[in-house]
Order: sequence, then C-alpha cells, then structure tokens
Amino acid sequence: MSQAKDRPKLSEKGLLTPDNCVVAIIDLQPQMLFGVSNFDRQSIINNNVLLAKAARVFDVPVVLSTVETKSFSGNMWPQVQAVFPNQVPIERSTMNSWDDKNFVAAIEKSGRKKIVLTGLWTETCVALATVQALHDGYEVYVVEDCCGDVSQFSHDNAMKRLVQASAKPVTALSVMLEWQRDWALKDTYDAVMDIVKTHCGAYGMGVEYAYTMVHGAPATKLPQYVIPTTSGAGK
Repeated sequence: MSQAKDRPKLSEKGLLTPDNCVVAIIDLQPQMLFGVSNFDRQSIINNNVLLAKAARVFDVPVVLSTVETKSFSGNMWPQVQAVFPNQVPIERSTMNSWDDKNFVAAIEKSGRKKIVLTGLWTETCVALATVQALHDGYEVYVVEDCCGDVSQFSHDNAMKRLVQASAKPVTALSVMLEWQRDWALKDTYDAVMDIVKTHCGAYGMGVEYAYTMVHGAPATKLPQYVIPTTSGAGK
C-alpha cells in the first residue's frame, strides 16, 4: 500500500511533486555498470536504490527498462528489482529507449509530462532518450548521481549537452526531499527517514544520533545478518 495515499497536494510552480512526474529507470544492468569509471559504482547502486524506494513511498509511477538482457547486459540489478518485485522491465534492443514503442507507451500511460530519469550510460541511454523526450514536449530531470559513464569526460560532455537541451540535473536525495517538501507531512516522514538512515551516509547517521541521543528514541533495529548457505552455484 502506498505511504502517500492521503497526502495533500503540493504546490508546483516549477517543482517536482509526487503527482506531476514519472520515474524512468534505464539499463541498470551488470554489464553497463562494469564500464563506468567516472563515479564510484557502489554509490551509483546506492543512489538508484534510494530513488527507487522514494518512488515507492510517494506512489510515483515508475517505468523500468533493460537492453539485451540475455545476449549482453544481464538482468536488472537485484537491489533495484527488489523494490519493484512484481514489475517486469521493458526489454529493448535499442540503445535509445525513446525508439522503443513500449517504453514510450509506458511513459504516455502515466499521464505525466515531467520525467525523472536515471540510467547507464549518461552519453547514450540517458542522453538519447532525454533529448528526444524533450523534443516531444516533456520536461526531463536527469538524476546525475544515479548515472555514470566510461569516463569523466564522457559523463560531463553528456550532461552539458542535456543541460543545453533544457534538461534539469538533480540528485536522488534532492528529488526525494522535493517530493516530501514539508516535515509536517507525517504519512511519508518515517519512510523518508528510513531511506535517509539507510542510504544517506553522514546525513543518515546524524538522524540516527538525533533520534537516539537527543530525543531518546530507541536505536534503529536492522534485520539480523544470516550467513548464506552454500548452494554450489559458484563451483
């Protein structure tokens, strides 16, 4: 069940709200991550999971897509797929998602004209879809810390191109906080704080400290670690 079912409408005036955007998550697959060298790859996974969880919390529609899963790229990262266990990614052969009729149809079905977009790599799977979505009248918000590329030059050059085309660079945390906007909105507050504590490093530790040491709340309890049993799959 959505955590945001009964939340009030937020003012727009150029800002993202849970009611005016759709999230597109493109090609978060092992082979694509192998080629990333401009940004810490574990951070890219972390930031994408943050964004995915936030979309679930705020009931924002999400379009998942993968490219050449069986022949080259591998399955969508299990960390992201776990957030959407019942959603099958749209499979493509095209580098450009906007060339795939099923992907475009899924975006259109959302009824939203603002796209929060993340993917690998920045200069191809992110850039090509973004430029054409902008051409077709959408606003695109590229979640830069969720993207990566084969070099810093490639990533930077792609982001320059996208900004020049009128895309808006954002971060995973900034998107979630833009959706929350008001700490008095308690229906999503606890879920947002859980994401912060899990995925936002020093910010999350600061929240944990304030809860426990300042406000006297009980310490966060995480699931007990269980050592996986040997399956023989690695033999």
